[in-house]
Amino acid sequence: MSRNYAGLSRERIILEALHIIAGRGLGGLSMRRLGDALEVEAMAIYHHFPLGKEQLFNAIAAYVTSPGATGDALPEETDDQDGGEPQEDGAEEADTRPWDERLASWADGYRARLLEYSGALSLLVHRAPATPADAAARALVHRAFTDAGVPEGDLDRAADALYAHCLGAVVHQVRHQDDEDAPDAEEAAARFHYGLRALLRGLAA
Repeated sequence: MSRNYAGLSRERIILEALHIIAGRGLGGLSMRRLGDALEVEAMAIYHHFPLGKEQLFNAIAAYVTSPGATGDALPEETDDQDGGEPQEDGAEEADTRPWDERLASWADGYRARLLEYSGALSLLVHRAPATPADAAARALVHRAFTDAGVPEGDLDRAADALYAHCLGAVVHQVRHQDDEDAPDAEEAAARFHYGLRALLRGLAA
């Protein structure tokens, strides 16, 4: 087996782990199997994840829920829902769409990512790593709900309800995807949007 670890990165490790999970399930992921798939010794993975499998699981959860994240947690002093991410804030300030269109667009992207990596859904039950991308997304959601007139004291509640709808809808879809009467992809999306519209109307009421 090659000892040339050039090109081995956190993201490459995470993506290969997700590939294994998709084919073998979460229980089929081991550091040895991951090393074989990457054509490196398993110990090379510990260079990027020195705390082992639990650290890798946290990184996978971060990657699945936060586009661009590779599992690096925010420092405690910056783990703040109002903390600024200049590039993200700038992008959001330029978005002049109505608040509900912004949230629907975010929810569509979040749902698509969860579906793409649905084999890792069980990791999200006990893991919600704080990453810069997650903080920026949470700030985006808060700003949209603020524009909708949601009181400041209810922003976290509204955001939690939105996240819960996205995750719950995907879990329900994946759980029943092999049922004989399971909806096709178009109908599953329609049901997701039906619930999303109802949720947003209720939160902004």
